[in-house]
Amino acid sequence: MSYGDPNNPYGSPQGQPQQPPQQQGYGYPQQQPQAPGYGYPQAPPVQQSYGGGAPMTQMPGTVNTARILLWVIVGLQVIGALVFAFSAVAIDKAKDDAQFEAFADYPTGVLWGFAVFALAWLVWAAILATKFNSGTNGTRVTILVFGIITAVLGIYPFTLVGIVHLVLGILIAVFAGNANGKAWFNRARY
Repeated sequence: MSYGDPNNPYGSPQGQPQQPPQQQGYGYPQQQPQAPGYGYPQAPPVQQSYGGGAPMTQMPGTVNTARILLWVIVGLQVIGALVFAFSAVAIDKAKDDAQFEAFADYPTGVLWGFAVFALAWLVWAAILATKFNSGTNGTRVTILVFGIITAVLGIYPFTLVGIVHLVLGILIAVFAGNANGKAWFNRARY
């Protein structure tokens, strides 16, 4: 088969005259003329996922909600610590009064222990809430652990008043553990 043969698949399309290649000046790459309709379509540009793009500067809404929920837990812990402390003091004073004999057998040390535990939980929640802007993936994992433990403690020892902590703990774990939370805590910092 020759170049001018109409059955040659590598020849020029039918009805189009042959043109000699244009000569370009020195230093320019030589390009072969392309007939329309021949060859492969051009591939779309490749998107680089590494090293490109601007870093995240605004916290996603769900991550900000998790931070706000941590501050809500801080407020609830303040109230809880005060209730436990005032209850312990009131029971200590009521032991001397015959009118409150039912409370005489209740150990006030347990209430003081709960008050200290509420204060420790308050401090942990406040530290985590302040680390949202500067924290790394380790902070995110710690927030997840905090949310899960808060939810579990909302179920077992503090069942009646812990339902609010149960819901808050679950929401904190979900919002910090989702894709937005991962992207926020793993973002590039400049």
